[in-house]
Amino acid sequence: MFSGIGAPEVLIIAIFVLVFFGAKRIPELARGVGQGIKEFRQASKDIKQEIEESSRDINDAVDKDKTTSNSK
Repeated sequence: MFSGIGAPEVLIIAIFVLVFFGAKRIPELARGVGQGIKEFRQASKDIKQEIEESSRDINDAVDKDKTTSNSK
């Protein structure tokens, strides 16, 4: 995931966050990030489900057309 980021860079970022936001705000920020990731995953899951349902509907319609045209 972080292919170009090593330990020194992560340490610098962590120190920056600690200084910029303070120790009391870090848990609050982490909860916010966690909630955002959770919502993103749920939205991705919903979109995937919508696409699968639409695909199923299209396949059903095509199969119905094929059976209708074959019975003529």
